[in-house]
Amino acid sequence: MKALLRSPAHGLLSGAFMLITVTGRKTGRRYTTPVNYVRDGDLLTVLSRRKRSWWRNVRGGAPVTLRLRGKDRGAFACVAAEGTRTGPAVRDYFQRLRHREMSDAEAAADAEDTVIVEVRLDAGDG
Repeated sequence: MKALLRSPAHGLLSGAFMLITVTGRKTGRRYTTPVNYVRDGDLLTVLSRRKRSWWRNVRGGAPVTLRLRGKDRGAFACVAAEGTRTGPAVRDYFQRLRHREMSDAEAAADAEDTVIVEVRLDAGDG
């Protein structure tokens, strides 16, 4: 998926997927991973599973680089909610992403394993 999102054929996935590059807090290494997103202006919302590790590097906020719709963009990401606090946000996310209804019970069941990251595009970047 990384190769496709970096290629001229990125349009096949770019409407729903992007690459996010974070810098490891302990290692200083850069990690790039594909993520699903919902965009509202300059704010992108990303849902991740807790078992994935990339999001831990943006706790408290951190600069990131995105490969968004075929262009590299600067941004700032932070964890908006994790665990049980994500229930209503998970429901709203899925409703925006998949245009389908999700009950409070479904959202609560999914919330324990869910992290929501908000990513704000840098002003004047692209």
